Amino acid sequence: MRNLFILFSILLSSTISNAQSADAVVGKWLNKGGDAHIQIFKKGKTYAGKLVWLESPNDDAGKPKRDKNNPDSKFNNRPILGLEIMNGFVFDDGTWENGKIYDPKSGKTYSCKLSFDGANKLNVRGFVGISILGRTDIWSRIK
Repeated sequence: MRNLFILFSILLSSTISNAQSADAVVGKWLNKGGDAHIQIFKKGKTYAGKLVWLESPNDDAGKPKRDKNNPDSKFNNRPILGLEIMNGFVFDDGTWENGKIYDPKSGKTYSCKLSFDGANKLNVRGFVGISILGRTDIWSRIK
């Protein structure tokens, strides 16, 4: 009976530890260029991210920037600030995979995976097809 209790305790602690690791990505991040903050949050069983701050939120006319580069014209008038640009990330052994990231500057969507580079640096790897055909940006956690 004692061995069963010890086994149960070990399984429970590893499950809790894994859940904490999965949620480690949750928070506010500064992008590589320093001109945007992205809030990463849990969305059901996956993780997503939205733009919550822009250094220059308005266009030259002083109006909020719109998603004018989106290839789907029905989205061209939606505001960029507050836009969900990341979705579908699933945690697997220290990496958040199978996600998508949208670049409102180009209107392109890329496959993406996330991993930590230390406690407060996040590798954001966007790619087309396979991961080797991509680029990694490092984002910094905002405390």
